[in-house]
Amino acid sequence: MSFASVPDLILEPMIRNALMEDLGSYGDVTTRAVIPAGTTYEARINAREDAVVSGMQVARIAFALVDASLEIETLVADGQPCRKGDTLMVIKGAAASILSGERVALNFAGRLTGIASKTAGFVAQTKGTKARVTCTRKTTPGLRLVEKLAVLHGGGFNHRYSLSDAILIKDNHIAAAGGVRQVLEATKAQASHMMAVEIEVDTLEQLAEVLEVGGATTVLLDNMDNDQLRQAVAMVDGRMVTEASGNVTLERIASISATGVDYISSGALTHSARTVDLGLDF
Repeated sequence: MSFASVPDLILEPMIRNALMEDLGSYGDVTTRAVIPAGTTYEARINAREDAVVSGMQVARIAFALVDASLEIETLVADGQPCRKGDTLMVIKGAAASILSGERVALNFAGRLTGIASKTAGFVAQTKGTKARVTCTRKTTPGLRLVEKLAVLHGGGFNHRYSLSDAILIKDNHIAAAGGVRQVLEATKAQASHMMAVEIEVDTLEQLAEVLEVGGATTVLLDNMDNDQLRQAVAMVDGRMVTEASGNVTLERIASISATGVDYISSGALTHSARTVDLGLDF
């Protein structure tokens, strides 16, 4: 599957900040000390394990921000699988520039490839069902955009990008406002017709009240076992989008998807993904 890239302009500030953090106040003193001026080289980003690739756009931007004259060729695009030993990207030009951008490029690419690979593993367990795997807002501060892109590269879907994207009424909102009816009535009175509304329920009794009051388009079925999820899907009967969340593991996700829910959300896609081993080899 091919993916449309987010414009470089949107990603550049995040990557520039990471480069500034790594270069410090005086730049790469090691490279300046030991690499003769004018030295050129060809470097390759190689996969040291099987994975689903993400972060190649980010890596390319990182090297280009360090030195716009570098020649950069992406061989394995974001969203594509790779095998151990595959070359993902080739960078040619000033050795000093390549070395100065190396760590930031690999930090992003390894982290994002880990998220894409973990997501792909979850998605594979839902094969044959209608369930879609989606992420949450449990992302690394400042990196949400690229981490959510990595979820897409792994075959998943995105939940809200921010608190302003949609109304998601959670258990604490219900507790603070006084109940399910109160939050839904308030939402119906105030929400724009363009704003999607989702409400979290912990019990089938709460779900029944949601269906009675109305006003939400999606229901988040939180920490329900599979029997409860099946009952909830039957109660909703297509009137709302259903989302299962809580205690979603790789071992359990196939059985969750078999209950008939529309979406399965998991914070683990982003907060617990292992960084994939990628290396820059001269």
